[in-house]
Amino acid sequence: MNWAGPGFVIAIIAITTIGWIANNWIRTKHGYPPSDDWGNSMNWGAGNWGSRHKQDPAGDRKVELLSSENERLTGQVSRLEERIAVLERIATDPAERTAREIDALRDR
Repeated sequence: MNWAGPGFVIAIIAITTIGWIANNWIRTKHGYPPSDDWGNSMNWGAGNWGSRHKQDPAGDRKVELLSSENERLTGQVSRLEERIAVLERIATDPAERTAREIDALRDR
C-alpha cells in the first residue's frame, strides 16, 4: 500500500486542522483567547486581529482596585499582628509584672 499519496497528505492536513479547531474551541470555552497556527494567543477585540496586547480599561480598573485593597488589607494585617503580639505578651508574662506595667501607665 502506498502511503505517500495525495490522500495521505490531505488526511494529515485535515487531522491537524480539526485538532486546531478543537483546541481553540476548548480554549475559548474556558475563557482563554484562541491561538494562531504557531500557538500565539490572538485577541480579537476592537479591530486588533492578532494583537497580543489588547488594552482593557475595565481590567486595568480592576487591577487598580485590587492593588489598593491589597495595600489596605496588608496594613490591617500588620496592625492586627502587633495587637496579637501585645496580647501574647500579656498572656505569657507573670501577673505581678503585668500589674506593675499597668500601674506605671496609670501613673503617667
